[in-house]
Amino acid sequence: MTSGPAGLPCLLEIKEQSYYIKIMSSEGDQQSQPLTKPSFSEVQASALVESVFGLKVSKIQPLPSYDDQNFHVCIARTKVATDGPNEYVLKISNTESSKTPDLIEVQTHIIMFLRAAGFPTASVCRTKGDNITSLVSVDSGSEVKSYLVRLLTYLPGRPIAEIPIGPQLLYEIGRLAAKLDKTLEKFHHPKLSSLHRENFIWNLKSVPLLEKYLFALGQNRNREIVEQVIQLFKDEVMTSLSHFRECINHGDLNDHNILIESRESAFGDAVYQVSGILDFDDMSYGYYVFEAAITIMYMMIESKTPIQVGGHVLAGFESVVPLTPVERGALFLLVCSRFCQSLVLAAYSCQLYPENEEYLMITAKTGWKHLQQMFDMGRKAVEEIWFETAKSYESGISM
Repeated sequence: MTSGPAGLPCLLEIKEQSYYIKIMSSEGDQQSQPLTKPSFSEVQASALVESVFGLKVSKIQPLPSYDDQNFHVCIARTKVATDGPNEYVLKISNTESSKTPDLIEVQTHIIMFLRAAGFPTASVCRTKGDNITSLVSVDSGSEVKSYLVRLLTYLPGRPIAEIPIGPQLLYEIGRLAAKLDKTLEKFHHPKLSSLHRENFIWNLKSVPLLEKYLFALGQNRNREIVEQVIQLFKDEVMTSLSHFRECINHGDLNDHNILIESRESAFGDAVYQVSGILDFDDMSYGYYVFEAAITIMYMMIESKTPIQVGGHVLAGFESVVPLTPVERGALFLLVCSRFCQSLVLAAYSCQLYPENEEYLMITAKTGWKHLQQMFDMGRKAVEEIWFETAKSYESGISM
């Protein structure tokens, strides 16, 4: 046995594509946890960065995450090695995701492909064995769990959740979402079929699967609305899927996964531009209208006028990929469906990971109110606002 950083007891058996690390708790006997979310300490995460990627860590701190584990890593540069980025994100996939290495490999290659195409995605740091991922087996004494780890460059900027989003930025985000999906039409990889994720709970096509998680809501109006949305989805969306245009979806362009930076315009006011696109873990084959609906829903979360948001995002999206009448006709229900996915699965996840409640319930703070407002107004009234707003961009007068 060797001693890792800060006296971390560990056993390293280095292979070409995997590293075996025995990590003990400070008490010496770690309890087995039924959860699949990784629970590496900062010291353990530092040991991973140094042993797998060969980089010396000067500072490390955890970042919020849903069911994986992320760390912001600062690298200590030596006099010999002064080139390269100083800040990275260490991504440790949960045990379930780690069982699908082909999928994670494809997602990582997509990040690299989009960066080469001019999108503000991260660069991928290779392991000492020149791989883009590494499988780490952790022996807690009672069981061995395996986690896929990656190291990506840290992107600058603030999440758009932290600033008021005006019409122009909403338009640009809609345009970005469509350009991303459109660009991925040119992406090829021998394992691309792994993005056909059957019954993946975060794909919009999987809305009927929410029924098994409804117990997490209890009995209330929220649950009644979700049940109605699921039934409408079965009746109207599932029967229309063959009329939607298929593509690869990012699937999670939420207001914490899009980073922005500001600069001062010639008139002295702040102009925002997207500086980073994060979290490609929910990528799967879907449809253009799915990406539009998901983006609209997440841009509504922090808005003080949420119903108005859809038209601006739609205008930007359709400047690249105009939706067909059938796709437009499904948009309202798809936005409602994404609210249901996010809200139901957050409530369920809170029962599994109560210590992560603050992060998991970000959408719920306003999401239920927005979903109820959409339902109360009705499809026709909401569509009229969205479509009229989108139309106003054609004449150059945005509402």
